Amino acid sequence: MATYIYETIPKNSKDKPRRFELEQKMSEPALTKDPKTGLPVRRVITGGSGIVTHGASILSMSRSKRR
Repeated sequence: MATYIYETIPKNSKDKPRRFELEQKMSEPALTKDPKTGLPVRRVITGGSGIVTHGASILSMSRSKRR
């Protein structure tokens, strides 16, 4: 399951949006309303923290050049 961040879209532009996280299957549709307040929401795109587990690392490449 993926964790998504949502943000409410306040009716008044001076109100601060509420952010919350929700675990959902990737196949589930995105939320359209906040479960607590009923306000419309949008999904917030954030940077991921992926880990590369294949390919040559910088350390192994620098060692091969020294040989």
